[in-house]
Amino acid sequence: MKRWCGVAVILGCLLVSLVDNVHGVRIKDVARFMGVRSNALVGYGLVIGLNGTGDNNKTQFTTSTLANFLDRMGIHVDPNSVQVKNVAAVMVTAKLPPFARIGTKLDVQVSSIGDAKSLEGGTLLMTTLQGPDGRVYAVAQGPVSTGGFSTSGASGSSVQKNHPTVGLISQGAIVEREFPVSLDDLDRLDLVLNTPDFSTADQTARAINLALGGPYARAVDGATIQVAVPASYRSDVVGLISQVEALEVNPDTAAKVVINERTGTIVLGEHVRISPVAVAHGNLTVQISEQPTVSQPLPFSQGQTVVTPQSTVQVQEGKGSINVVGGGTTIGEVIKGLNAIGATPRDIITILQAIKAAGALHAELEII
Repeated sequence: MKRWCGVAVILGCLLVSLVDNVHGVRIKDVARFMGVRSNALVGYGLVIGLNGTGDNNKTQFTTSTLANFLDRMGIHVDPNSVQVKNVAAVMVTAKLPPFARIGTKLDVQVSSIGDAKSLEGGTLLMTTLQGPDGRVYAVAQGPVSTGGFSTSGASGSSVQKNHPTVGLISQGAIVEREFPVSLDDLDRLDLVLNTPDFSTADQTARAINLALGGPYARAVDGATIQVAVPASYRSDVVGLISQVEALEVNPDTAAKVVINERTGTIVLGEHVRISPVAVAHGNLTVQISEQPTVSQPLPFSQGQTVVTPQSTVQVQEGKGSINVVGGGTTIGEVIKGLNAIGATPRDIITILQAIKAAGALHAELEII
């Protein structure tokens, strides 16, 4: 009995360690079902109530739109005589989520398309939002929140915070038409990976088959997994989707190094490897300085006193040495080898590019 208790304790510890070492990701976080997606909406409208920061009178489409709007309200005006600075023409964009019903409220983004200086304090007039098929799916209206400001003085100096020509209307649109998505009487579902990968696709299909207890899923390619709907789920496709989305997989990724030269940011993936390579790193500093020198003529020479610049050029080369970066079997060893050179992040960017050119960096190098 004591022996069996000891074996049970050991097995329990092994199971706990295995659970701790497995970091699964839900399928719903790395894939989506075909047809279940958002749709883009766009519309053209007017923002009114601006404090003199609207479009200039030379922006003809703004005055024409305002004249047409007033005409529909029963007020007839000549577009050439309209001169206001409190109105701005804008494009309104939003995303219609899947299964959105009539009456659902959406966030909309408002962006100036004229020469308005700021949309701060403005109100969007009723604007219809159309889908790719030209139909109206939502109507937007409400106060615009820019989260910034822009002010200028009489002398031409100005102060600006954030981007005042783009604003947001929280819950500013109401859905008026539903985008049809039907899940009834489906015999197959297509699961699409957000990042195509053959290993992840195969692993996802195996996880689904294990959960459903049969060969219902198969990886068609590196991005698509076809799932046959079991007969027991024909009337409960939502339950099947919920069960599949909750399954966990360990997505595989290709080795990649992402570099942002503007900020000096370097991100190395898990599978990045570097073959043994020798790297020489040094700094070369060139300093040019100018000092004005006064040239004084001799007495009674009828010369003139002039100021001539005197340039001094100094070149200083830092001590560089050849360092051997060993082949890294883990990302930690790769970072340790690069840090041993004593280079800054911007220097490491140049070094990684050179190592990639030498064929010793076994990863995709992406510069953004």
